[in-house]
Amino acid sequence: MRETKSGLQQSGAGPNLSKSFHAEQNIPRLLGILPGHGEEGTARRMNSERDSETTFDEDSQPNDEEVPYSDDETEDELDIPPPVEPEQNRINREVEVTRDTLRKECGWQVKANDCAFYEQPQFMKTAYLCLKKSKYAGNAIKTYKYNPITFLPLNLFEQFKRVANFYFLVLLILQCIPQITTLSWYTTLIPLLLVLGITAIKDLVDDIARHRMDNEINNRTCDVIKDGRFENTKWKDIKVGDIIRLRKNAFIPADILLLSTSEPNSLCYVETAELDGETNLKFKMSLEVTDRYLHQEGALAAFDGLIECEEPNNRLDKFTGTLKWKGKSYALDADKILLRGCKIRNTDVCHGLVIFAGADTKIMKNSGKTRFKRTKIDSLMNYMVYTIFVLLILASAGLAIGHTYWEQQIGNSSWYLYDGKDETPATRGFFNFWGYIIVLNTMVPISLYVSVEVIRLGQSYFINWDLQMYYPEKDTAARARTTTLNEQLGQIHYIFSDKTGTLTQNIMAFKKCCINGQSYGTCRDKTGQELHHPEQVDFSWNMYADGKLTFHDQYLIEQIRSGKEPEIRQFFFLLAICHTVMVDASDGELSYQAASPDEGALVTAARNFGFAFLSRTQNTITISEMGTVKTYEVLAILDFNSDRKRMSVITREPDGAIKLYCKGADTVIYERLHPRNPTKHATQEALDIFANETLRTLCLCYKDISEEEYEAWNKKFMAASVATRNRDEALDKVYEEIERNLILLGATAIEDKLQDGVPETISKLAKADIKIWVLTGDKKETAENIGFSCELLTDETTIHYGEDISALLQTRLENQRNVVGSNTNSSQRSNDPFFESGRNRALIITGSWLNEILLEKKKKKKKLLKLKFPRTAEEKQKEMESKRRAELVKEQQQQNFVDLACECSAVICCRVTPKQKAMVVDLVKKYKKAITLAIGDGANDVNMIKTAHIGVGISGQEGMQAVMSSDYSFGQFRFLQRLLLVHGRWSYIRMCKFLRYFFYKNFAFTLVHFWYSFFNGYSAQTAYEDWFITLYNVLYSSLPVLLVGLLDQDVSDKLSIRFPALYVSGQRDLLFNYRKFFESLLHGALSSLIIFFIPYGAYLQTMGQDGEAPSDYQSFAVTAASSLIIAVNFQMGLDTSYWTFVNAFSIFGSIALYFGIMFDLHSAGIHVLFPAAFQFTGTAPNALRQPYLWLTIILSVALCLLPVVALRFLSMTIWPSESEKVQKNRKKFKAEEEKWKRRQSVFRRGISGRRSAYAFSHQRGYADLIASGRIIRKRRASLTAVLGNNLSEVRQAEEAS
Repeated sequence: MRETKSGLQQSGAGPNLSKSFHAEQNIPRLLGILPGHGEEGTARRMNSERDSETTFDEDSQPNDEEVPYSDDETEDELDIPPPVEPEQNRINREVEVTRDTLRKECGWQVKANDCAFYEQPQFMKTAYLCLKKSKYAGNAIKTYKYNPITFLPLNLFEQFKRVANFYFLVLLILQCIPQITTLSWYTTLIPLLLVLGITAIKDLVDDIARHRMDNEINNRTCDVIKDGRFENTKWKDIKVGDIIRLRKNAFIPADILLLSTSEPNSLCYVETAELDGETNLKFKMSLEVTDRYLHQEGALAAFDGLIECEEPNNRLDKFTGTLKWKGKSYALDADKILLRGCKIRNTDVCHGLVIFAGADTKIMKNSGKTRFKRTKIDSLMNYMVYTIFVLLILASAGLAIGHTYWEQQIGNSSWYLYDGKDETPATRGFFNFWGYIIVLNTMVPISLYVSVEVIRLGQSYFINWDLQMYYPEKDTAARARTTTLNEQLGQIHYIFSDKTGTLTQNIMAFKKCCINGQSYGTCRDKTGQELHHPEQVDFSWNMYADGKLTFHDQYLIEQIRSGKEPEIRQFFFLLAICHTVMVDASDGELSYQAASPDEGALVTAARNFGFAFLSRTQNTITISEMGTVKTYEVLAILDFNSDRKRMSVITREPDGAIKLYCKGADTVIYERLHPRNPTKHATQEALDIFANETLRTLCLCYKDISEEEYEAWNKKFMAASVATRNRDEALDKVYEEIERNLILLGATAIEDKLQDGVPETISKLAKADIKIWVLTGDKKETAENIGFSCELLTDETTIHYGEDISALLQTRLENQRNVVGSNTNSSQRSNDPFFESGRNRALIITGSWLNEILLEKKKKKKKLLKLKFPRTAEEKQKEMESKRRAELVKEQQQQNFVDLACECSAVICCRVTPKQKAMVVDLVKKYKKAITLAIGDGANDVNMIKTAHIGVGISGQEGMQAVMSSDYSFGQFRFLQRLLLVHGRWSYIRMCKFLRYFFYKNFAFTLVHFWYSFFNGYSAQTAYEDWFITLYNVLYSSLPVLLVGLLDQDVSDKLSIRFPALYVSGQRDLLFNYRKFFESLLHGALSSLIIFFIPYGAYLQTMGQDGEAPSDYQSFAVTAASSLIIAVNFQMGLDTSYWTFVNAFSIFGSIALYFGIMFDLHSAGIHVLFPAAFQFTGTAPNALRQPYLWLTIILSVALCLLPVVALRFLSMTIWPSESEKVQKNRKKFKAEEEKWKRRQSVFRRGISGRRSAYAFSHQRGYADLIASGRIIRKRRASLTAVLGNNLSEVRQAEEAS
């Protein structure tokens, strides 16, 4: 049996399935079937020539239904005939394979109930120097970074790793050296302490939250055998080898071997929502021997089995091991392992042995490496700080040289400048170099990083507080789980999305049907007349209706209840009987457990329409038909697989008649219909209509079978069932014989429910020039169908598949080889587009084709084909050259693939593993240098989420692994448009505006010292008072720029969503780049020129009103400082787009604060208390009472601002940006919004061949378990237990009929 598994989907299989799995390996290779996961030998016998060749084998085709095997070990997908192998090679290979298998797969030993076993020397590993610890991990999870002892030293160490912080620490040390200091030490210490303190508090708050989350998980409890008895134990205290007991609805705390359960045959149902976001149940089954003996507490406490198995790894769908107990060995596989993160369902009690704990569990191994994420602006900002460092050193060096020259020419000959130090001009110049490093240090803004952190923190709270991103159904608010990536949300180029649980709800809903050529499901009344307003159908007449089905066709209900058309009742009867669903009846309620949500939806629909599936045994099934309970004998179940695309049941009715009921894809059903089917064409038309509406369709049919025909067929069926070779092939052949000449009943149409607003969100994001790729483990047909549903694909889209682009890429690669010629080092390649422009194209590719095209298949196994002889240096060189050439070709091929995929408007990768998802994201990051976002909801998306620049988790479902690894989380996919188009764009604009202004105000402030140097002998004297320098970035100019970084918005949130094109500025880095940086530098330099030279010119040879000269140094410093504060704060006002009271208060308040503090610092009282620290006594009151000085300040401010106002006016008039155009017309747009309604979808789809033609699970159903009786409870529930209080009503209905 080929068992096709989606990414992380766990499927159970009993012993029969294992036998048939091994029988698979003998299926003739002419079928073109991929090797099964167990075909190690076949994989190793692949043609060794493929080690060095990178061209494609045209005869081999990857199977679109297969998922590449695992993350650690991707099997070769192409199954080609093995070459002729010498006998000695075969013997050597088999010996080496045996050794390799023993070494690899038996390196982990677990002894039950024996703590001393793990203290043996062979199980210890070196932790640090000579300290050793056990290689078996504890079960505690640790995600926090600090503890009370390590917080302060570790946090300070991390902070001083930042170049700016370390620079200011060095600066503080320099200021303590008397020979070179020009500023007081507190001018650097106070801002540095403020920066370190705020960052430390933020880190502490974040780490406390991580501690709380860890404690919540680690302090969960379950029952563990301690001293012979079960004791309630915390998860963190669970160890490898412990026996644990779990109850219904409990999470599994570690990877455990299932020993026994309360269910018959030790079945255990698990829900894997934490792993893959899917809520349909999978089942596991323990060994028969452990189930027989290990139920009682005493027996479990005495259990001393030894498990030898594979080392911890991330392969969720594979496990290889052996249990040794009582002198016998028992094989273990993945079907007997319960994984951490899953949830026990429909099983009262189960017992298990812990095999992997904590960090060794598969879910933790599969989570991928945590990457430190930084924004693009962060990187750019660091480079700009380095640029400022260079400018600072150059300016300081130039001024130091100037001082040396000045000392030689003037200083040495001026006796009145002698300071008592006999130092040479060169020495004085050297000291002045460090003095200017200190004076000009504000070119590198110490408060830049802490201001950025404060802004990001505030923006994160705005995301958390956004009520429009709150999902009330699950009580889930949006949450920014990191505070360092907000502005990057405004620069996204590519979105990589999971499908199940992310785009879809993973809920299948019965929408329409076609019965006997007549379509049902539209809004109609009981007479068949169409209704303009939909009315929900009343199912109150049906005692089994669950009340959850939304249906508006009253006419269908009337037809069912009247019984005038028997085909309608037969249609729903078929849905109720032809399936492998299991039923659980408790408290009179029916609960269905299906292998896939599709099948569950069909059986639930039949239940609501009057045909309720009640119970089943190994060979019977009980159904309530319009209130009448009947039991049918099930003679055979012909189960679904991915080749058959259909399933059938053969039943014997109470009157003895034998019938076959079948449902499946229209493509396979229509080939098997009887030639005389009058409703064939009408049903086909209905299928086309359903396909246009992107509904998932199934055809239903039946066949009467005579007793003789059945007996003859049953003999063949029984023979095929016990075949030892090619069992599945034999069974399929027998199935084919009976599934002929079928009578078509009709078709169902199921909606794979998208989350609300998905098409609109994708449409908006596409208009923002964001490309969306869907990466899913689902089938190709299903993924394509969802692509149409969410309007990623449209009727006009030209779809390319893996086989199509394989030829294109191979041709491109050959052309590049020809162009490059013999120069293997050349990176030249063809840059011509793969497709003609002007058409809408999409790419749909499976995981098998992805590995084939990207040359990602593992080749290391092929080494076993060769005898090992000593190699010459020439052979080694040749091998290295061959590997290097293969790597170059692989890199070139991957780049070609990315180029081709990025030419498509949409890309859908299906049947891909978690590792492949991360690989695709990484390829786009690597070759396109684009900002990426990954969004998902399951553990299979964690790797992708961590790889992308930004990871988003869908919360509110039961699976929270993706959320815990994400940077942002919310409840629905539709909130992504608000996160990006509103919060992301605003954050980007605010951060860019903040940085531009921040650099401007610091250059305007610092360069005044530079100009002043030309008039003070380059002596490193400051142009301002020391306290002004200390408080400038902390108090006088910090608040307005912080508020702009937090609150500013160019257009409203509604207009941001209405005009997605506004988002493009962030993608193109238009608002902050090196050009903008140098513009800010130039602007600051010009402002500093004005702020210095206007007061300097005004004070030159002037006299005050009272005959005193106002041109002293201290009055000049006050004038320049006052001009600077007013100019930079008013400049911030010019840059503010969104005015509020807070903004206005911050600007005028900062100016008022400056004057208030200055008058206090210049007062006589504070000078008396601290005469050395406050030397500008009376300067402000004396200087600012001069009108002449105020005119100077006004002139300086006007000259700083008027050119900016003029340039802004010209720019907005002649070259307005998109944002400015929207701003200009915002009142008009606001009026239009009142009338505007969401556009009706214009999506049309008329190509019926593209519909998702079947709705089954990716694996076989429960047919084998049903037929064997292993899944049926030992004690069959009575009809009273199933029907509860409704039994009397059923009896009365039977008597009345």
